[in-house]
Amino acid sequence: MIRFQTILIVLILTSMTTLSAQDLSVHRWENRFLILLTEDPDDILYKKQLEELSNCREGMEDRKLIVYHSTRDKFRKGLETKDEWQNSIDIYKKYKENKSGFQVLLIGLDGGVKMDQSEMITCEKLFGTIDSMPMRKAEMRKNEKR
Repeated sequence: MIRFQTILIVLILTSMTTLSAQDLSVHRWENRFLILLTEDPDDILYKKQLEELSNCREGMEDRKLIVYHSTRDKFRKGLETKDEWQNSIDIYKKYKENKSGFQVLLIGLDGGVKMDQSEMITCEKLFGTIDSMPMRKAEMRKNEKR
């Protein structure tokens, strides 16, 4: 009986940890996402990137693109500045690889990293990268038939 209780407690604690962590795999096969990693939300590159993305919301929606922001200890989803930051190190820990204070990653529908750079990306380059992907080409063909 004690062994069963111990296992049950471990399972409950594990599920609570999983729920509080941000699991980006929920988007697999549904959405692409862009991850903006910054050590400082006041970083000029980060702010310029947000401004650039804010000007192309329609194109992002058409490409099923969700934006995540992450610092060393918190994250948020979306482009609205009113979106609340939540405590989590998961995204930053998983994706931050280079020494730069700013990093942009594009994650495809399959969950794979399609682009990783430490400089701002224009909407034109972002959309060109996405539109050249086989799954996006298939989406565009499907939409043309409608």
